[in-house]
Amino acid sequence: MNMNTLWASVLWGAVGSGFALYGKKQGKPVPMVGGLAMIGSTYFCETALVMSIVGVALTVGIWWATQRGVGEE
Repeated sequence: MNMNTLWASVLWGAVGSGFALYGKKQGKPVPMVGGLAMIGSTYFCETALVMSIVGVALTVGIWWATQRGVGEE
């Protein structure tokens, strides 16, 4: 593991934690599940580039799903 991968892991783990805590406290499943997926992706991605691409894709996916009203009743 090099420094770039370590810093990307810290960054995307923190962003994922924020999404997960926000979703849990607000009772919104999309940000909570997306945040947990982002935290999990930091364990499985090998390089910082792949981790960043996955993190940006998940962030866009969470934004898109909340704008469409997915998971709300």
